[in-house]
Amino acid sequence: MTDATAPEKPAWRLWTPQGFRDDDTWIHGDDVGAADDTNTGVILPLLTFLNLDEERRASLRGRLGVSVQPGEPLDDLVPFLPDLKLVALSFPAFSDGRSFSKAELLRARYDFEGVLRATGDVLIDQVPHMLRLGFTEFEVSNPTALKRLAEGRVGGIEQRYQPAVVPEEKGAGYSWRRVASASNRT
Repeated sequence: MTDATAPEKPAWRLWTPQGFRDDDTWIHGDDVGAADDTNTGVILPLLTFLNLDEERRASLRGRLGVSVQPGEPLDDLVPFLPDLKLVALSFPAFSDGRSFSKAELLRARYDFEGVLRATGDVLIDQVPHMLRLGFTEFEVSNPTALKRLAEGRVGGIEQRYQPAVVPEEKGAGYSWRRVASASNRT
């Protein structure tokens, strides 16, 4: 027998670079009512968030996150970024990479410093690139991704030609950034 009042367990697990977490303090909701009954944060669809009145938005400051679909523009969200703790970018299909561009814009152009969460069809091959773009959390449901992440096998390619939002640990290793040798300097 199940408890009808207990929240339904998500079909995904939350993963961060530190490993899987079972203590997610955010829930997905279609309205702010989900935040009224708990101390958790609520991740609202972009349009729902934008339609909140200022007073309601202010009363939930620090407990509101926004879910952005690939076809939704970021422009209307930009003024609210300093007050948001979390932005969830959706990957509805492995072939839809528009949320990669949104992550780049949020981190590099708009200086969003909050949690950047990948949701939807998160595949293991995409995780290293998502990390380089500044994603900090992942809702993972793909069985292969779950298995590989549980084994600590994130993967990725060590040599990269393009710069990223997250700086390389080894420093700049890009050919166009190399310093000329002493014999070439005059």
